[in-house]
Amino acid sequence: MHRITISLPEDLAATVVDEAERRGTSVSEIVRGAIALAFGGAADPPALPFAAIGRSGKTTTARDAEDILAKEWNGAGRR
Repeated sequence: MHRITISLPEDLAATVVDEAERRGTSVSEIVRGAIALAFGGAADPPALPFAAIGRSGKTTTARDAEDILAKEWNGAGRR
């Protein structure tokens, strides 16, 4: 693997560190995934540890799950 050093503003660096801690992974893994998504490379979709733990009140969530996830993941990082 090739090592690259980058500089980030404090707020962005904190966001990356927080996300790595939330996912239980490394900062490098978060950055690799973000770069892959930004430039069209293959990246694993974000894990959903909370999937299937509650009720949405809608009757079509299971049927529409793939569409819902695709919509959410395609908008990731563009909020």
